[in-house]
Amino acid sequence: MQNAILGVDPGLRVAGYSIIACSSSSAQLIDLGFLEQKSTESIPTRVGCFFDFMNKKIIEHNVSIIALETPFLGKNAQTFLKLGYLRGALYLLSHQKNLRLSEFSPREVKQAVTGFGGAGKDQVARVLFAMYPALQNFKCAVRNDVTDALGVGLCGTYKLNQEKIMARAG
Repeated sequence: MQNAILGVDPGLRVAGYSIIACSSSSAQLIDLGFLEQKSTESIPTRVGCFFDFMNKKIIEHNVSIIALETPFLGKNAQTFLKLGYLRGALYLLSHQKNLRLSEFSPREVKQAVTGFGGAGKDQVARVLFAMYPALQNFKCAVRNDVTDALGVGLCGTYKLNQEKIMARAG
């Protein structure tokens, strides 16, 4: 049985996403990109566009798992709060479509991609560029959003494979 995992790096301005098809023997990147929105649009409009976009990707690729990075409270509490709206949209999609939602800390994502939980964003990006040269085609302004989403998606595939191994062993 194959699972499609949607990895998301939510953002009101730019949201990265990756879709990885994961079977018992392989994981294949099948879609990758970003949703870019105008900051002049209202927040409800952008949340609605985000919801519609992710819903379309879920349907298009028959997604069964959403992978999301846990947020951290940075310098701007307003940004943290607004990202919560997008996370809520993903939780709603998960509920409506009966999808599993897995969250990973930034440390878990870095560990999964580089083997070192304390890796910097540039180290994560270098590993991902080596694995997926097509990432170089994205313009610099959105590249981090796309690599973050891919890292989260890969973390989701590793967790799924771990669970399958444990189920077979138990």
